[in-house]
Amino acid sequence: MKLTGISALQYDPIEKKPLYHFHPGSIILSIGTVGCNLSCSFCQNCNISQATVADMPVHKDYEPGELVNMAADYPGNMGIAFTYNEPTIFYEYMLETAREAKKRSLKTVMVSNGYINPAPLEELMPFMDAYNIDLKAFTEDFYRNETHAGLEPVKETLKTLSGNGKHLEITNLIIPGLNDDLVVFSEMMDWIASELGKDTVLHLSRYFPQHRMTRDATPVSTLTGLYELACEKLSYVYLGNVRSLNGQDTHCPECGALIVSRQGYSTRVRGINPDNSCTKCNSPIKNLVL
Repeated sequence: MKLTGISALQYDPIEKKPLYHFHPGSIILSIGTVGCNLSCSFCQNCNISQATVADMPVHKDYEPGELVNMAADYPGNMGIAFTYNEPTIFYEYMLETAREAKKRSLKTVMVSNGYINPAPLEELMPFMDAYNIDLKAFTEDFYRNETHAGLEPVKETLKTLSGNGKHLEITNLIIPGLNDDLVVFSEMMDWIASELGKDTVLHLSRYFPQHRMTRDATPVSTLTGLYELACEKLSYVYLGNVRSLNGQDTHCPECGALIVSRQGYSTRVRGINPDNSCTKCNSPIKNLVL
């Protein structure tokens, strides 16, 4: 099998996916093609996600085995991430590549909007180690008007992944006036805590004007306010696309001790025992894979 239209291929920090609790400080070969099964008005990666192969004249074909060899042979690389655009667009290629990667004991990561049918998700799960799913909002109106899709399939994907014990982190892009309502956001936090668990990792990301949306960038005060609310409900909440003294490091939920420090993409694991417990209070640090 060959794939036409690889638009991006590079070795990234795992934190860029973003995945903060899956082998922090590692690098991973990241690949993407073009296109998406959603049509988000605010797409932050529209140059490839809202493009076609014809729009991207510069690309290269790779056999799955070629990518696996690149991942296995690069010093310090942990595996392959299917990212940049929506991986379900190249589902068959992703599945075959992930199967080959597992034969070489490589880690595999899927960064997705979560809009996928149950059967292909079930087929994929044995060959995928970690997921970052974009939960764009918590109302059907938002999904219908801004993405031309629906919320319920994404919620089902999240429940399926969590229920099968897969490593799961969620990203929520905060857009002023569209998905920053405190009541609805609080309902989303309650749903995550009750359906997926309070130790689910959440990334809150700052929106900037892009694609068809011209709203001003998310005020930092809005982002930090929602961050504080999320921290009341969940154990591990992070901030993205914003300069902040808070929201980057991992702390023990019980005693507050620093577990993983981050400055940009420079990551240092500090305060954790071999059994994934805090070195200060010995409480378990859940959902952290080292």
